[in-house]
Amino acid sequence: MLTVTDLPRRAVTRTAKLASLPLTAAGRTALGMGKRLGGKPAELVAAEMQARTAEQLFRVLGELKGGAMKFGQALSVFEAALPEEVAGPYRATLTKLQDSAPPLPAATVHKVLAEQLGPRWRTSKFRSFDDRPAAAASIGQVHKAVWRDGRPCAVKIQYPGAGAALISDLNQVTRVGRVAAGWIPGLDVKPILDELKARMVEELDYTLEAKTQARFAKAFRGDPVFAIPEVLVSSEHVIVSEWLEGVPLSQLIASGTQEERDLGARRYMEFLLAGPARAGLLHADPHPGNYRLLEDGRFGVLDFGAVKRLPDGMPPEMGRLLTLALAGRSQEVVEGLRELGFIKSSIKIDGEALLTYLAPFVEPIRHETWRFERAWMRSLFTYVNDVRRPDWTMGLKLNLPPEYLLIHRVWLGGIAVLCQIDGDVPVPEVLAEWLPEFDAGAVEPI
Repeated sequence: MLTVTDLPRRAVTRTAKLASLPLTAAGRTALGMGKRLGGKPAELVAAEMQARTAEQLFRVLGELKGGAMKFGQALSVFEAALPEEVAGPYRATLTKLQDSAPPLPAATVHKVLAEQLGPRWRTSKFRSFDDRPAAAASIGQVHKAVWRDGRPCAVKIQYPGAGAALISDLNQVTRVGRVAAGWIPGLDVKPILDELKARMVEELDYTLEAKTQARFAKAFRGDPVFAIPEVLVSSEHVIVSEWLEGVPLSQLIASGTQEERDLGARRYMEFLLAGPARAGLLHADPHPGNYRLLEDGRFGVLDFGAVKRLPDGMPPEMGRLLTLALAGRSQEVVEGLRELGFIKSSIKIDGEALLTYLAPFVEPIRHETWRFERAWMRSLFTYVNDVRRPDWTMGLKLNLPPEYLLIHRVWLGGIAVLCQIDGDVPVPEVLAEWLPEFDAGAVEPI
């Protein structure tokens, strides 16, 4: 099994590392105040503190892996919402966290594979196996290999002790939430943590993940647009599946052409809806490292540990209520939301005021194409958090039913990723194709 130096999982060690983050941030604030009193420009001091805090925060989260890193990955998709004057110092560290983490030693990898695939795993299962990890994430890492029939394959290995680390971290990482809450006005960290806790058992079960991946692969087998790798073999802590070679969205975000960005953004949005429609499953891990553009033009999807089971597809009432809102039928929107539990029976809401409040959120659907940009997302967070608005309390009157919590979280994260991609998407066209009961003709596109 892993030693403490491989994956720090002793409660005292991990808790101490996590506890140091808000304390260090506070220390840097005090240091910055001292520098300003000493005559150093406030803007320069602020930039230094932001860069140092980002570097330490995501270095610690990455080293700890487990729930700590998973929380960092969940936060990283919201990079697009950071004010531009502070986004720079965080952007590189956030993106790095989405795709990388300190790797396991080769000896540990070999031991896990021997336990999971048999002592002769190297010769009985593979033609070749690369000891260097191709990617590392929160609870596992991936190695590239060649399957016994000659196909390139990805070998996903769960970190020993990941379960205990995950549970411990998610109980401790609320400390980090206090730091994160200061970056993005309007972002409520608690639901993110609650959702992560609810899903962690499923993500630790690689047998369940393999079955989920196989279901996606069957639903999209032979598809000219989407590519899902077939599962070759799996066990409790290892999944071997086909290798998908392509450009990760994280790389496209950093250096993609506008044509690549437009295609990536469209396919990304399409797959969020196509999964429920075709496989009865919503892919619930939206960060860019799980998606890539393949050489043949298809959109590849990886990592199926977190899903929302929607056997009948996306709830049709979502498309229906969105259509009503676009058509300005305010009273019907209120009645529909109340029936679904989004508005509690004791709450009174004016329909026209509700549509006015929702207008910025549905604006992309009123245009034939919409460029999802960081500035737009920042404006939404500012809008929600602006107490000077007469209708500011409208958001407080709305409720989120438990069955919609994961859908809401995935779409919020998905929109954040779209804003990082910075691509043009024909939103009404995509919704009309994949969202049940959505009628693009309800409103004339601008």
